[in-house]
Amino acid sequence: MTPLISVVILNYNGARWLERCLASLQNQTIFDRIEVILADNLSTDGSDRISEELMRGWTNGWFVQNGKNYGFCEGNNRGARGATGKYLFFLNNDTWLEPNCLEELLAGTEQNDAAVATPLVLNYDSDTFQSLGAAGFDIFGLVTARLPHTEVREVFMPEGCSYLIRRELFDTIGKFDAELFMFADELDVSWRVWLSGNKAVAVPAARLHHRGAANVNPKGEAAVVEFRTSDTKRFYANRNALLVLLKNAQNLLLLLVPLQILMLAAESMVGAVLLRRWSFVRETFLAALADCWRLRGHIRAERRRVRTFRRHGDWWMLRFLNWRLNRLEEVRRLWQFGLPKVDAKKR
Repeated sequence: MTPLISVVILNYNGARWLERCLASLQNQTIFDRIEVILADNLSTDGSDRISEELMRGWTNGWFVQNGKNYGFCEGNNRGARGATGKYLFFLNNDTWLEPNCLEELLAGTEQNDAAVATPLVLNYDSDTFQSLGAAGFDIFGLVTARLPHTEVREVFMPEGCSYLIRRELFDTIGKFDAELFMFADELDVSWRVWLSGNKAVAVPAARLHHRGAANVNPKGEAAVVEFRTSDTKRFYANRNALLVLLKNAQNLLLLLVPLQILMLAAESMVGAVLLRRWSFVRETFLAALADCWRLRGHIRAERRRVRTFRRHGDWWMLRFLNWRLNRLEEVRRLWQFGLPKVDAKKR
């Protein structure tokens, strides 16, 4: 029988999280209608061996060794190659699902004629709210307004930790862009979903728990206890946010590009002052701009490819413009945890 959902879990050094994640999948009410593919990006913490051991004997699941750290995007693409389900469900390893999560998610998606969906994302060790997807984008082109609600509702961007998409559509719009490597990947795919004339929804009856930033911000085990980032993360986040706009905006929304550049420049300057380290500007902002220029051929090719399936233009996409700024979340984290701890790492 063809599975309804192919669950694709990308693992990289996730030994701490795998057992509970896989056990929660085995406890799904529709476990007999899913398949599970666990793809490993050449982990160094032994979690590849743990994965194989945990999945030994599964009749509807298997382990794939990618053989290299391909990042989130290409790592997931490779994991999805052998998938046969009607839907792909890209699932982070630092998650666990409540027993009826996939059943409710599938029902909410199909009842609302959607092609893409996310469950309600709660914190890993509690029932406190984390996300129900992003409602829109702000004047800088960054996603914003992750707000709770009780009914199925359209969202601009489902969360990448638990991203359900019709397999046929995923192939049609070009999968995850391997050039992004990691960060802003779900934003890029979601933008293309809407441009193609399809829609995404959030299904609050489907409940999932997520740690978040487990590799970048590992302190605290199941709970986030500090505001930590790195030069590497900021580089990819800044560069990829620009790439998403440059690839997918048709004309009018390209005006958000200079606004985003100015915002990122100001943010990097403030960061350099707080850290007393000029290299923060170089590594997170100037390098991001330089890499966008390096990828200009890729941007042109992607814009041509998007035109082949585009059904909505920028004026239509303005419905997702939201005046709640993305960086309000950064302010909230500053208030909660204090100044961020930034690791100076080279790519």
